[in-house]
Amino acid sequence: MKNQVKFNTQVIHGGQQHDPTTGAVMPPIYHTSTFAQSSPGVHTGYEYSRADNPTRTALEHALESIENGARGLAFSSGLAAIDCVMRLLKTGDEVIAMDDLYGGTYRLFTRFYQEIGIKFHFIDINDTDLFLSKINANTRLVWIETPTNPLMKLANIEAIAKITKQHNILFAVDNTFATPYIQKPLDLGADIVMHSATKYLGGHSDVIAGALVIKDEELGAKLHFTQFATGATLGPQECFLVLRGIKTLHLRVQRHCENGIKVAEFLENHPLIDKVYYPGLPSHPQYELAQKQMKDKFGGMVSFTFKSKAKEDAIKFLEKLQIFTLAESLGGVESLANHPALMTHASIPADKRAEIGITDDMVRLSVGVEDIEDLLADVQQSLEG
Repeated sequence: MKNQVKFNTQVIHGGQQHDPTTGAVMPPIYHTSTFAQSSPGVHTGYEYSRADNPTRTALEHALESIENGARGLAFSSGLAAIDCVMRLLKTGDEVIAMDDLYGGTYRLFTRFYQEIGIKFHFIDINDTDLFLSKINANTRLVWIETPTNPLMKLANIEAIAKITKQHNILFAVDNTFATPYIQKPLDLGADIVMHSATKYLGGHSDVIAGALVIKDEELGAKLHFTQFATGATLGPQECFLVLRGIKTLHLRVQRHCENGIKVAEFLENHPLIDKVYYPGLPSHPQYELAQKQMKDKFGGMVSFTFKSKAKEDAIKFLEKLQIFTLAESLGGVESLANHPALMTHASIPADKRAEIGITDDMVRLSVGVEDIEDLLADVQQSLEG
């Protein structure tokens, strides 16, 4: 069940079936490492849980459904999912990536894969001339986030896909911030979608998980073999939790969007705030693209800076919050607040952060699903109290 029904139905029923043995509505948690065989090499499709596990299969089918992909893969973390894609490359290959990325992604690229001879170009992907100038015979992959973390930059997925197809380059999109409720990169031409399923897909801050959804069956099989051979699979308990989270994804992200725009508008009108980074604001430089690509839904992630430019003001704000929790991560039902330069993006060198605009006075909010009046009151008291 992929395209026959609407998204709100897909998240609940897509790719799912009742347990054939008991009729259980929810897939059982198969806590088993191995599976009985009737004869050597003759089995039911399951041999060893690193290769496949029925609970993981249920989650992977759900991932395929909500992203309209041919193959879904569930990993032990978002970074494990990214690492699996990077293992498609070899020394001498080149990657074009956005200049604003999650700090862990940047660290993986520069501290591991750059060290073994893969070359990275971190660029403003929306500068088409610059983008085209970086493509050469060694270019194997384009990697983007949209919206980005934490500057909320957008990338035109459809336009990039046209270029990558012309040059036979793989195109991967980190869709963690938007979720398939807001945008579906595979439908817009991407080859691979990645999620930190820890975030909105899980939705309750109780699991670490990653996901890939691949458009092409052959590429999906290749990535599955890499996952099997390297072992970064997601356990059955965690698969169950992410699958449970997906079933309420549409309800939660709708509220994240409703609350996110109101917090962004409040901040934009506050005299202490300099810039607000949120694609749903008309002041966002890519507002028109956001309306089209994100289906007029803009998510729950908001970043902002202070007119004072003072790091101390950002820290003071974060320390005074009462409902927002000062913590890393995002996408849970509870509201979280974060200082990118000191927390999630500390692994990016200070000069690089400054170059792309991650300043020391920047705060990133993951706006949850609480009552909006309480959230606005918390932001106000922390700014003015």
